Amino acid sequence: QNMLEELLIHKPDDPIQYMINHLKQNNDDAPRICVLGPSASGKTTVAMWLCKHLDAIRVSRETLLFKEILALTKEAKAYKERKQKIPNALWANLIQERLSNVDCIKQGWILEGFPENQEQAWMLQSFGIIPRHVVVLYAPDTVLIERNSGKRLDPFTEEVYHTTFDWPSDPLVQRRLVKPEDLSEQEMSKKLLEYHRNFPGVFQIYQKVLKSINADQPSMDVLSQVLTYVQTRHRSAAPFTPRILFCGPPGSGKSLQAALITQKYGVVNICCGQLLKEAVAGKTKLGELVKPYIDNGYPVPDNLVMKILAERLNALDCMTNGWVLYGFPRDIEQGEQLQKSHIIPNR
Repeated sequence: QNMLEELLIHKPDDPIQYMINHLKQNNDDAPRICVLGPSASGKTTVAMWLCKHLDAIRVSRETLLFKEILALTKEAKAYKERKQKIPNALWANLIQERLSNVDCIKQGWILEGFPENQEQAWMLQSFGIIPRHVVVLYAPDTVLIERNSGKRLDPFTEEVYHTTFDWPSDPLVQRRLVKPEDLSEQEMSKKLLEYHRNFPGVFQIYQKVLKSINADQPSMDVLSQVLTYVQTRHRSAAPFTPRILFCGPPGSGKSLQAALITQKYGVVNICCGQLLKEAVAGKTKLGELVKPYIDNGYPVPDNLVMKILAERLNALDCMTNGWVLYGFPRDIEQGEQLQKSHIIPNR
């Protein structure tokens, strides 16, 4: 999917060679995450924690200006020194240059605090920078203003602490904390107003991959929810033949749900136990082998079950319409046998 996106964006003259190079260079499983939110919502804390947990590269305005040696860094710093706003196009070019480096391609990246508005988001898209997951942190403005006034920074690790909500227990860390160049309450209110004005445009672009998470709760709860989301895979819009497996204890409603799905979507309903009885009733070769076990109340060996199951699931109606299966597998060994037979559910 990522390769097709890149093809559509870049439209190379030699698409075959482009795909070969993509497969050689890119790691489609690497995280591509944007962490967004208003000032003091905890973007830096979340981004740094994700980088440690996922072994990804953190990219922020601060790292681009002060930690990277990129071709455009000097130009961006000149704007900063003149206390002028750095143009959106320059930020987008800086980000593209950084994300094109081998470490970001192989390990993935966490982009913190960018894009802030729709124009920046469009620029990223035009450069082929398309996040798989966008995390948006939110909290009441009053909470954010209070957080901003008590924020402290560890210049050694770049971790952010707070005098009230998150004070470090290590005395060495406490001593080296510094107060960052915080905004005044009036400036903070103005910045929050600007954020609320711009955010709907960003939401419109990323709504299919965006998750809003309440940052006004214990930090570990926030981090847990963020990690759960960024580890999910988004469903592809491409058509597919459904291969559905229902698991659950007796009485959990597997047969009812399978019947409802069959009725609604026209897939083939397969109950493993019923399939074995049909094989016996039909006096097939496999059915004759199964019959003594069923008659004497013994479990049917897994290898026989797999042969009957594979034969049914490879039938034309199952291959064409898809299937919903329940009653097998019942344990890890049976699940492994299902995979070895290349019967792999996609739901």
